[in-house]
Amino acid sequence: MTKQIEVEYSCRFSKEEHDKLLSFLIENGRDLGQDDKNVYFFTLPDKILKVTDNVSKGTAKITTKLSKIGHGSSFEEIEFPISRSDVEKAVILFKLLGFKDVHDSFQGRRNFEYKGVEIAVKYSDMWGYHAELEIVIDNEEKKEEADQKISKIAGEIGVTLMTEEDLRKFITEKEDELKLASKKEGK
Repeated sequence: MTKQIEVEYSCRFSKEEHDKLLSFLIENGRDLGQDDKNVYFFTLPDKILKVTDNVSKGTAKITTKLSKIGHGSSFEEIEFPISRSDVEKAVILFKLLGFKDVHDSFQGRRNFEYKGVEIAVKYSDMWGYHAELEIVIDNEEKKEEADQKISKIAGEIGVTLMTEEDLRKFITEKEDELKLASKKEGK
């Protein structure tokens, strides 16, 4: 089985910066289309499990990222498609298996390819306006080159990539907020 490793960086910004980036990519990038998703994130100590209902494409999948956001910029992923009619059953199954820290997040997103980097321009309640810049590799030896390319493109399109420390702090704050909300709801 060929590995699928995402080299991925995130950036957060204002609505105005979002609109400016979107306009730039519409004019200068290759539009890969709307990619709106409803994602159920199950937070684990050292990885992420998610069930994704891709509203725009009419597909669904289960994905495990083998590391956690804020712990490196590369994420080996294992994913497999499921029927959209099985999304709710998959979420219930994972909850029954003991995965309690779950967050349902709708992501409005539009994907572009710009000079070999895929850029997802997004909005979600949890992250606000943000983007992910990524390159998929099949071997960790290609990571440094992908890191450099993403960094160069980020500078070119005028976005500031979040550091691992920024990501850890942001994710920890959001996880704490979700746990507090779950306790208030009696979950």
